[in-house]
Amino acid sequence: MTSETDRPERPGDGAGGRVGDGGDRAAWDITMAAVAELDARGTVVAWTRAAERLLGYPAGEVLGHGALELLAVAGDAERAAAVARWCRAGDGWSGSVAVRHRDGRAVQLAVQVSRVAGIAEAGTEGAGTADDGEPDDGAGRGGERWAVLALEEWRVPGGGVNQLMLEPFLAQAPVGMAVLDTELRYVWVNDVLERLIPLERRLGRTVGEVLPPEEAAAFDERMKRVLATGVPVMDYEFRSPTYADPTQERAYSASFFRLAGPHRRKAGIWYMVIDVTERWRAQERLALLNDASARIGSTLDVTRTAQELADVAVPALADFAAVDLLDSVLRGEEPVPGPVDSTPTMRRSGQRSVREGCPEAGPAVGEVVRRAPSSAVARCLLSGEPVVESQLAAGSSWMTEDPQRADVVREFGFRSMMVAPVRARGVTLGAATFVRSRRLGPFAADDVRLAEELVARAAVCIDNARRFTRERTAARMMQRSLLPHALAGGSALDVASWYYPADAPSGVGGDWFDVIPLSGARVALVVGDVVGHGIDAAATMGRLRTAVRTLANLDLPPDELLARLDDLVIGLMETRRDGGSAAGEDDGTPATPMGFMGATCLYVVYDPVSRRCTMARAGHLPPAVVAPDGTVAFPDLPAGPPLGLGALPFEPAELELAEGSLLALYTNGLLQTGDRDLGVGMSRLSRALAAPGATLEEVGRNAVAALLTGPPSDDAALLLARTHALGTGQVASWDLPTDPAVVARARALAGRQLSVWGMEPLLFTTELVVSELVTNAIRHGGGPITLRLIRQDAALICEVFDTGSTAPHLRHARTTDEGGRGLLIVAQLTRRWGTRFTANGKIIWAEQGHRDALKDAAAVVL
Repeated sequence: MTSETDRPERPGDGAGGRVGDGGDRAAWDITMAAVAELDARGTVVAWTRAAERLLGYPAGEVLGHGALELLAVAGDAERAAAVARWCRAGDGWSGSVAVRHRDGRAVQLAVQVSRVAGIAEAGTEGAGTADDGEPDDGAGRGGERWAVLALEEWRVPGGGVNQLMLEPFLAQAPVGMAVLDTELRYVWVNDVLERLIPLERRLGRTVGEVLPPEEAAAFDERMKRVLATGVPVMDYEFRSPTYADPTQERAYSASFFRLAGPHRRKAGIWYMVIDVTERWRAQERLALLNDASARIGSTLDVTRTAQELADVAVPALADFAAVDLLDSVLRGEEPVPGPVDSTPTMRRSGQRSVREGCPEAGPAVGEVVRRAPSSAVARCLLSGEPVVESQLAAGSSWMTEDPQRADVVREFGFRSMMVAPVRARGVTLGAATFVRSRRLGPFAADDVRLAEELVARAAVCIDNARRFTRERTAARMMQRSLLPHALAGGSALDVASWYYPADAPSGVGGDWFDVIPLSGARVALVVGDVVGHGIDAAATMGRLRTAVRTLANLDLPPDELLARLDDLVIGLMETRRDGGSAAGEDDGTPATPMGFMGATCLYVVYDPVSRRCTMARAGHLPPAVVAPDGTVAFPDLPAGPPLGLGALPFEPAELELAEGSLLALYTNGLLQTGDRDLGVGMSRLSRALAAPGATLEEVGRNAVAALLTGPPSDDAALLLARTHALGTGQVASWDLPTDPAVVARARALAGRQLSVWGMEPLLFTTELVVSELVTNAIRHGGGPITLRLIRQDAALICEVFDTGSTAPHLRHARTTDEGGRGLLIVAQLTRRWGTRFTANGKIIWAEQGHRDALKDAAAVVL
């Protein structure tokens, strides 16, 4: 193969360039060119011998005839008219033309048309005239002449490639191409565009007269810019319905370039249009999946995740989307593996429409969705595969199963529907429905695959949210069971409480509070905070609350109770660090080591008889004490170390409270937030508590409103208690000598006091209890002895003080024993009894209810 530089020169070939390029290379060999001359009407007025040799027509057969009669291709008349306009606008034209030879064959010619200068006056010989006798050139120039030079294209240098091959190639190229003149009127289009819009509807017309309005406006704006600046516009993408099927939408890429004539004069515009639908769809699918990854699963809420799926799908995939989930999934229950073989209870969990308010939805979010067994959703759940109805016809299941839905389909113009199962980890969670009404084109195979991928990603997030819902529900139920359901302060306190779990993923924390009735009408208040959140913190909280109640029943002082609670927490932590050896060895499963799980606690004991309040804290915030006049103070209570350190002792503090004082116990979640430190929180709490005359509920609501402006970042607990005092009319006390004969006197004193209080029905049992407790103190304790009776609203308490340090205990006396049955009788006759130690000895106490039925004392003794 020879190269272009050493190719032998064809006879007559010149050194010029391609025909019609308007540059200096367009130098033809005039001796080989056929020449003809046309007037303004396109009539042949001159014909050379070279023209006769080229086409076979003698001059007599051509002169006076229109040049259009020589064209060989049908439809070239419109193109010739456009060329004529081009010539007049730019003084010439060059290109390739197919002409009919006299023997009938077509000859492809390279043609150059030029204006002939210096023509005589209008009306000279050969000039065309109009029917009315006036000169006519179509432009008001009667003497206009045009010289037409033509060669067979193979004679033009490079013409065999550039013309004979290039013109058919461009005409039959798989991309659409068009040429427009400087007035942006079509001059030439290739076969691709001709198949869309015929030539007779294009040539000589502007894009505004040919293309749809929006597309035409975009084309016109860009072509004008390119024509003015010469800077091409590349890869302008747009979407348009296809001319063959207006319901189908495709994507195209158009590029615009300016054509230059001789001396770089503007000659027009040519543009190229490429169908990029597949690329556009691939990019759209990828963008949608990326968007879904970022937007779906932003929370661990099932309904929110379902709504996010609907939001992502509309309008990118459908005009309406609905996500229906099984009712059991919304409750966090474990679904049955495999397809759903019956019509389950489903609820609308998310929906979105291109129409405001989702008028085509039917059920609202949260409502039950009812489906017939033959519906598309039921079939999808049963098969576990997508169900697609590309065209919703009159016989569609959507139209026949529900008349109301059929009306919706017709009203909103539903054209295509697709239902995909929401499945994750082998279980079916629900179904997602996608509908097209405004969007062009039905759901195709690519749309089904895209929907499956989209729903699959969302299904995993929904299942994660479901599992979290189940765990959180279990944790909250456990926490609710561990926290007190009702608080009672007896005659000593009026109490009220508020608890707000943290706005954390688990929604469960370790804060707790409690009100514990103690002996002698006293009441214990406790509030604590376990480090961390989640079910482990809640379980630890339950253990500590149970331990505090158990230790409180021992009537331990606050500092000693915290010391024993500290030992318990240290033991729990050691068990965690050791991995729970006992459990691990029994079942062969190694336990997971746990980190530090510390806690803080505040323990307060209030005595309504003495109005003394004793308290101690383990790293917790001090209580707030509000006097009856509204003065708020935070007692100077030693902080103590948090539970679990075991390094320092706990120091108690004691203060006397006026009747009607308010105690406020709280956790740090109530005071501290991300934008507020502890000092600011305590100041706000002080102002909220300073409300003389307000009820506990009013004070608590005001405090919560002032401190919690949003969901708390940590658990927040508030316990309020208003104090009462037991006056002389409710307490009776006598000092007794350590003489066995004083027992009868003690019974008589108690009997007279019960008569004063109007409690004669309890006289018999009370005399028995007093007799046994005083006798026990005389025998096993030391003097002096004090007998005290306390009358409460629902109970009568009998207490005996002595200086002994030995705690009494029940024992089973033998039939031959003369004693040893006293405490057994007390236990049978009273609601509860016990012993508590004081700084100077101990107190044995017993409590009986006002409305307790009199027991058969003789039967008890026997």
